[in-house]
Amino acid sequence: MATNQTPGIYIEEENAFPNSAVAVATAIPVFIGYTQKAEHKGISLIGKPIYITSFAEYMQWFGHGYHHRFAIKNAPAIINQFQPDMVIQPATIFYLYNCMRLFYLNGGGSCYILSVGTYGEGANKITEVNPADLSDAVFDTLEKTPEPTLVVLPDFVNDRDQCYHLYKKVLAHCANTQSRFGIFDVIPDAADASTNATLTAFREAIGTEALNYGAAYYPWLNASVVAADEVDFTNMDVSTEALKTMLPETDVSAAIDDWNNAVAASPTSTQNRILHQALMACSNTYVQLVNEIKNRLNLLPPSCAIAGIYSLVDGTRGVWKAPANVSISMAVSPAVNISAEEQQDMNIDVSSGKSVNAIRPFPGQGCLVWGARTLDGNSQDWRYINVRRTMIMIEQSLKLACRAYVFEPNVAATWVTMKSMMNNFLNSLWQQGALAGASPEQAFDVQTGLGATMTPQDILDGVLLVTVKLALVRPAEFIVLTIQQQQQRS
Repeated sequence: MATNQTPGIYIEEENAFPNSAVAVATAIPVFIGYTQKAEHKGISLIGKPIYITSFAEYMQWFGHGYHHRFAIKNAPAIINQFQPDMVIQPATIFYLYNCMRLFYLNGGGSCYILSVGTYGEGANKITEVNPADLSDAVFDTLEKTPEPTLVVLPDFVNDRDQCYHLYKKVLAHCANTQSRFGIFDVIPDAADASTNATLTAFREAIGTEALNYGAAYYPWLNASVVAADEVDFTNMDVSTEALKTMLPETDVSAAIDDWNNAVAASPTSTQNRILHQALMACSNTYVQLVNEIKNRLNLLPPSCAIAGIYSLVDGTRGVWKAPANVSISMAVSPAVNISAEEQQDMNIDVSSGKSVNAIRPFPGQGCLVWGARTLDGNSQDWRYINVRRTMIMIEQSLKLACRAYVFEPNVAATWVTMKSMMNNFLNSLWQQGALAGASPEQAFDVQTGLGATMTPQDILDGVLLVTVKLALVRPAEFIVLTIQQQQQRS
């Protein structure tokens, strides 16, 4: 306090409340995949995490989706049976753009986009997903970007074996940073009719390390983010002349000939739309083909929708609420209808403990996320997603708050200040419902100081030890109603 030398009135303010930690953000995903463009003012954005807050920003920075072209075989015989045999050509599909639409439609907000390449049909453009693009350098860059708390790989699901290898790298990355959680897709095999075979392949490939830092979801979603007016004949890997032969309706040839006579060698999108509307009007086969392509493009991995639900639940209820029993917006149905009996083996895997969360349809409620377990499903500590993510939030919040005390004197005054700060933060979480207990004493306990957590040797070594014990909220996963009859009493 300065020496008062002039007569008068002086005011001194003192802090009435102890400092408190600030909770870190919990739902900031980083989506890693391919984009139409990745450049700003001549500077490449490939390999750089870019922060965005809306889908409009995504389109501004990274452009539109990939224009997929489908090869159609055995037409028109199979087409007339309403079973068009289609394949993506090449045998790949870029999911990030449509998955980002699903993310924002399910409550997503702020996130990071990390483009590992740009797709297209011109020179130096990528036409296939290459797992090597998700290199160690990408993870090194992510480690230097502290904000993301979720990691999602929507584009690397074309090759099942390679994708699961990348999932193991994501788990290792999350465990190394201790601040992130992976959301994974279980990838179906077109040759597998069995859900058990699909799950077995996933469990065998995912490994055994850091399983509590990730959660997997199955099955994929039949979504409705791609509208019918986004698909036309340019999505078919055939010429307009070939369409005359392929489509059996009599008015098709005349419509195509009139269009060819009216347009230039390189028709515009508006001119293409004219032919599309004409074919929709005169050819039922063409309508079936367009609908089938739309359905193929709407078959999406669920991870980005789940990331949106994490953001929604965190914002409305808190990270301590399990992100389950929530309807997925713009999901028409799961690609596979999982029964309660089939989910038993998904939810509780006795041999490996690798739980997979189901997405199931319920009458009048749509597609619900019907599971809340991490991959470490047999662990009593880290079985539930909300427990793992709440602990990450508390750890990182206290870590950042304690940074101010590095190199402070290792004495009782520092210990008391730090303990008060942590108690204040944890008490606030308890009041919000993040910690279990009828009183703060039952919900958490903070210990530090000489004789409590430290010895004189620790002080000589410059070590300040703090022990925090927490009673985290766990979900009521199984609710059992016991009902029995009783004897009539009157």
